[in-house]
Amino acid sequence: LCFRSVNNFLMTGPKAYLTYSSSVAAGAHSGMEECKFQFGWERWNCPESALQLSTHNRLRSATRETSFVHAISSAGVMYTLTRNCSMGVFESCGCDDSRNGRVGGRGWVWGGCSDNVEFGERISKLFVDALETGHDTRALINLHNNEVGRLAVKATMKRACKCHGVSGSCSIQTCWLQLAEFREIGNYLKIKYDQAHKLEMDKRRMRAGNSADSRGATAETFHHVHATELVFLEDSPDYCTRNASLGHHGTEGRECLQTGKNLSQWEKRSCRRLCTECGLRVEERRTEVVASCNCKFHWCCTVRCEQCRQLVAKHFCAHRD
Repeated sequence: LCFRSVNNFLMTGPKAYLTYSSSVAAGAHSGMEECKFQFGWERWNCPESALQLSTHNRLRSATRETSFVHAISSAGVMYTLTRNCSMGVFESCGCDDSRNGRVGGRGWVWGGCSDNVEFGERISKLFVDALETGHDTRALINLHNNEVGRLAVKATMKRACKCHGVSGSCSIQTCWLQLAEFREIGNYLKIKYDQAHKLEMDKRRMRAGNSADSRGATAETFHHVHATELVFLEDSPDYCTRNASLGHHGTEGRECLQTGKNLSQWEKRSCRRLCTECGLRVEERRTEVVASCNCKFHWCCTVRCEQCRQLVAKHFCAHRD
């Protein structure tokens, strides 16, 4: 993560909200870490420059990839603020008990400590959306994708329940809403990325600059976009090749997977996707790794291990001879 960009998040809110700044930074960081996981075996693998490129005024792009960056970082900020609120980190915030006591469904009522997503949503908007100071189409796209990320946090929430009744009969349940694991939000947004919608703008009307005609063309385009749908404006560049000015490193030197336990079909095809289809060859390298082995339990209560060295085969994309 580019921490200069995270600092941009922190400088935009009112000073009264500085108490939330460490949570905002942690949330943005967790969003980018999830981005790296989701794109670990793709040609574009969420490089360090991804957040900076999506927010820096002179370098802003509006590709399918930057739409995901905005959504996942926005979701990360909202998620961390919400979780820290429920954990009692902030004096001004606690559980959402607004529905407690109401009948939620047959055999259960609202109660307990629901995660306060309304708080997380409100504070994250103050920080994340404040990055968009322009009023052009790209700014509207970024704000829209920020909102997609926040809606993903809400859409993946789970209902947790506790039974009540004589001798555990569970005649009535008390239920509350809690955040899903952040990985589930990442998976949800990755599907949204695969289904992202390219906006077809009326170029003639857009050339009018900031005129009413230009704003009208943008408003008409967004009128047909669903609130939970990621949108982008530009086709993605060729991520096979290096482009230093855009922060793309290309796939030469990237590791890929060919063999291993429990690999998905997507992972098994990574060498073809990263190397072969990019005009590179797959090179096998023997690498020495050190791992714990021969671990023994000693009473009481420690586990002692030896350090074993072994050669493992790894595969990388390399230039053809």
